[in-house]
Amino acid sequence: MRLAFAVTAIILPALPTANFAQGKGVRLWNLTTATMTGFQLSPAGQNNWGPNQTLNDKDKELDHDERLKLIGVEPGRYDAKVSYSGDRQCIVRDLDVRPDAIIQVADKDLKECTN
Repeated sequence: MRLAFAVTAIILPALPTANFAQGKGVRLWNLTTATMTGFQLSPAGQNNWGPNQTLNDKDKELDHDERLKLIGVEPGRYDAKVSYSGDRQCIVRDLDVRPDAIIQVADKDLKECTN
């Protein structure tokens, strides 16, 4: 009995837990020079925008050089709608999102900006 307990005490901590088995998920890294107030994804070319991911941040926006875990985003090709204060919006086309990827968005990636 003592041997079984000792073996269990040694083996269990070495086994990966569910958190270790899963990756970090898809994350966004704001490398633009402004604070994002909105970040929405759509399957590439469809203009079917999903929820505003910046609302998942503690202060509801994403500062320059800040990262954010994106919720409910599966690997695939996406367009992104990026919003800033003052109603400025820009599109980033054809992002290749891979499992546990970090999506980097910089000023040079912003196209079709309004306002």
